[in-house]
Amino acid sequence: MKKSTITTSLWDPSEHLETDEDMVMYLEAAFEDGDPSVIAAVLGDIARAKGMAQIAEKTGLGRTSLYKALSPEGHPDFATIMKVIDALGMKLRPGCAEG
Repeated sequence: MKKSTITTSLWDPSEHLETDEDMVMYLEAAFEDGDPSVIAAVLGDIARAKGMAQIAEKTGLGRTSLYKALSPEGHPDFATIMKVIDALGMKLRPGCAEG
């Protein structure tokens, strides 16, 4: 009996973020998680979905440094996060915690 081979590949969320609503909901979920590295990585996924070169140009940051900062291992400063959010056409708004 011949063994079948299974091929796997890494799942890339940026390939599935098709609408602005998808992106906002994904970012909201990251903020609900509360882990800064998750938030940065999700911003990186959204930036790749929109086009990292375009986001880098709008933020004035280098594309390579933006990839690094917005990776799960990155540690972007708050100014970088705000520049990326602005370049994505999003706003960061405070809200009250429920309960």
